[in-house]
Amino acid sequence: MYTKVRTFMEENEMIRPGDRVLAGVSGGGDSMAMLSVLMQYVEEQNFLLEVVHVHHGIRGTEADGDQALVQEFCGEHGICCHVYHYDVPELAREAKMGHEEMGRIVRRRAFEDAAKSVDDGRRVRIALAHNQNDLAETMLHNMARGTGIRGLGGIRPVNGNCIRPVLCLKRSEIDHYLEENRIPYVTDSSNLEDSYTRNRIRHHLLPLIEEEINREAVSHMAEMSGLLCQAEDYLTKCGKELLSQCEREQGEYLLTEEFFRKEPILQSYAVLEALGSFPAGRKDIGAIHVRQILNLREKQTGKKVSLPGGICARKEYSGIRICMEEREMENLSEKEWALPVPGVLHCPLGDFSTEIFSYFGQKISEKKYTKWMDYDKMKKNLSVRTRRSGDSLVISSEGSRKKITRCMIDDKIPASQRERIPLLVCGTDVLWIAGGRISEKYKITPETERVLEVRYQGGYQDE
Repeated sequence: MYTKVRTFMEENEMIRPGDRVLAGVSGGGDSMAMLSVLMQYVEEQNFLLEVVHVHHGIRGTEADGDQALVQEFCGEHGICCHVYHYDVPELAREAKMGHEEMGRIVRRRAFEDAAKSVDDGRRVRIALAHNQNDLAETMLHNMARGTGIRGLGGIRPVNGNCIRPVLCLKRSEIDHYLEENRIPYVTDSSNLEDSYTRNRIRHHLLPLIEEEINREAVSHMAEMSGLLCQAEDYLTKCGKELLSQCEREQGEYLLTEEFFRKEPILQSYAVLEALGSFPAGRKDIGAIHVRQILNLREKQTGKKVSLPGGICARKEYSGIRICMEEREMENLSEKEWALPVPGVLHCPLGDFSTEIFSYFGQKISEKKYTKWMDYDKMKKNLSVRTRRSGDSLVISSEGSRKKITRCMIDDKIPASQRERIPLLVCGTDVLWIAGGRISEKYKITPETERVLEVRYQGGYQDE
């Protein structure tokens, strides 16, 4: 078995001479077998081997026994052992998350602290004891919850600075190795319960597949995982190449019509790469968010979706723009778009169309997004923009004014939307809060000779 693991480590270039390897050892059979193999391999590769053990504060005296076994074993073999204690139940309660998720967080923190404990310039590798059964369980779990190629690929042998030396072994091979070499280990009682989904897969689903379908199912799933990881890497590469062809300015991406001529799967991978480039990375980003962005292509100009991490995507006349929410607001507040009369304006705030006709006392349109105004009173060119400091609206025939912000409050427009509402302006005069009130100064009267009709589509009001 040692030869098999050594070959696997070398094929995946896991450890180089001079590396500092931090082995995560819980005291369970998998991690103790991995530690034993690394202890043999260190004699060939001449790297620095240390152990990291995390006490989660969950299983009381049983967890104390795990720690004692690991420390005693390391002491007997002269291996530095870093032990970290965390009250996972309390931390999980404070953070309002599950024990499993908090457990992953504290383990990551422990490895980071151990890595920082010595700054000797060595490359740090974190060795984790996942095996082929863990990989198969992960694949089945992800498949049941819904996943793509990345999730079906399961667990990788090398992922960043994390290495998995025994990922080439089935659990039965590890059990045989432990017995043959009389390596001490403990059994985590929580692994025997069916309260966790992964345990149910381990105890019931996977054994049934091996017994009723194929006894080598675990090995075959491991082989398939390798192929899927290759496919994922290739598609990611193609997605990056497609994204590199897109316009980018100040951290924003513009997906033009040329982008949508590519294969749909490459579009999805390119969007994932774009989302991953923002500060929050791909945390909480899923396939549904990619679909929301791509579906904007068929939406009206001005339509927008908000995504995790403060990212947003907006349909523009020239394509779909992906940017940070605050950057979008900054851009909108700075810009102003000239409105042709008659004509059509396509802008990030929506679509505006205008017509001029003679007035003979026709019934005035009362539609929310279509307004009539006295064109002869407009002495300057028209434009569309969002609100600015000092903006106000004439609200009476006597000329009294009300601040635009007050008008929006009175109309019960949520504060989060006020910076996005389009305003039709003539010079510094606000004519219309799109979807809301128009200025009394420009309303139709019996003396009106020419009417300006403005129609608004898209944007934020009708989302």
